[in-house]
Amino acid sequence: MPSSLPWDCDFPLILAPMQGLTNRGMRRVMVETSRPDVVFTEFVRVRPGSNRPVAPSDLAEIAFDPGAPQVVQLIGRRAEDLAAAARTAVAAGAVHINLNLGCPFGRMTANSGGGALLREPEEVREILAALRPLVPGSLSVKTRAGFDDPGEIFAFLDIFADTGVDFMVIHPRTVTQRYRGGADHRITARVVAETEMPVIANGDIRTAADAARVREFCRPAGLMLGRGALSDSLLFERIRGRAAAVPASIERALEAAAFLRRLHREYAEMFCGERQVLTKLKAAASHIEIDGLERPLRKLLRTGNLSTFFAAAEQLAAD
Repeated sequence: MPSSLPWDCDFPLILAPMQGLTNRGMRRVMVETSRPDVVFTEFVRVRPGSNRPVAPSDLAEIAFDPGAPQVVQLIGRRAEDLAAAARTAVAAGAVHINLNLGCPFGRMTANSGGGALLREPEEVREILAALRPLVPGSLSVKTRAGFDDPGEIFAFLDIFADTGVDFMVIHPRTVTQRYRGGADHRITARVVAETEMPVIANGDIRTAADAARVREFCRPAGLMLGRGALSDSLLFERIRGRAAAVPASIERALEAAAFLRRLHREYAEMFCGERQVLTKLKAAASHIEIDGLERPLRKLLRTGNLSTFFAAAEQLAAD
């Protein structure tokens, strides 16, 4: 494998970028808890036409060292704006840059950034060609299978190869599909077969068994975990065989409570006031799913202050 790749293992397990969730505090806790081989930042919004293309808050995220190799994800439309943002990111310490070609939400697609760029292959070519010479490490893309047609991705494989993309991450839903339906990893398998670049499989990997199935069926270069990793903070270790593949609910409850306490220590330093910290903790907790504990988890999300939140978190293991 090329030395520019952000991982130094045979089969990397990567923490996905999730907007509003995988901030620097979350990335640090995930690294300490479950040790992903690589982490992605939330997407960095590129300010079009600005002499400060990256906001100071995003620069803080870029410069942060989570304790694992970090990929900075950019989202924007014009090649010149994305190039300016890449220069700023590299000056702030970024080594690896990723172009978001998958965000399915309206504000980005309306501006023809994120997933909407899958309607504009030549613009994608121009953007990647502009980014390639500016990136000291890997240049990658995180993409959907297409904008509204899951076969659209195959028209981009030569573009990625021609512009020097080092690896790609594919979430095999369309942009218009958002998160409806299932991730169709038949598309992932076909992409793996049709390109020589490393392909990272992403989408609907929530258990060690899911990971094994996707790995066996698709033969990807690695896996990217998103909401499954938020639901189960030890999912990376379960996939590696270092934690129980199918833990009892009480184990999951204890692990979730410990994870939330650790996240609270990070968020207490990052955010201002109890209300904001509680809101951020609830955003993370809303993704936790434990069989048989649905009702206490809903109670956790209805708490009104940190004291009752953590009392409810501790109660998970007792219920």
